[in-house]
Amino acid sequence: MISLKKNSPFLPQPKLAATLVSLVLLAPGAPAASPVFGALNDAELRGSATFRYLGFPIYDAQLFTPGGTPLNWSQDFGLELRYRRNLSKKALVNSTLDEMKRIGRAAPVRSQLDVCFDAVSKGDRYLAISQGPNKVGFWLNGRKVCTISYPGIKRSFMSIFLGDNTRSASFTRTLRGN
Repeated sequence: MISLKKNSPFLPQPKLAATLVSLVLLAPGAPAASPVFGALNDAELRGSATFRYLGFPIYDAQLFTPGGTPLNWSQDFGLELRYRRNLSKKALVNSTLDEMKRIGRAAPVRSQLDVCFDAVSKGDRYLAISQGPNKVGFWLNGRKVCTISYPGIKRSFMSIFLGDNTRSASFTRTLRGN
């Protein structure tokens, strides 16, 4: 069912860094803060990586975990993809279902993904935040578009990017911050 709804003298100290980030986000014309910080308790960036297909960059990914800790499947976490190419809705839905099948994970029905996914243009951002093992919320460019409720959807969907059998082990290692 879907319901819509490291210490270095060259780096700023954590409190100073947090203050600087806050000032930048509050400045007129500053980019809006990602919804991950409001939807995931104590969210911190854990890792980031660029996924490439045949050498061409497709998207940049960022993993957010509570306190920036290593990925723990029993905790909620967020994954943001910033697209570097235009992709149709059909391509996103089909590739998601194909990847879930390839890695042997249960997949929701196509109609559920059709509600959540839309075509993306270069620069668009999709954010997925788990809400327990059976729900994942989706935001497109900072706007909540849906929540998929399906048995094991967190592991099924997120394993495409973070699992043990992804298309690129090096991408996954880097994204996981390992």
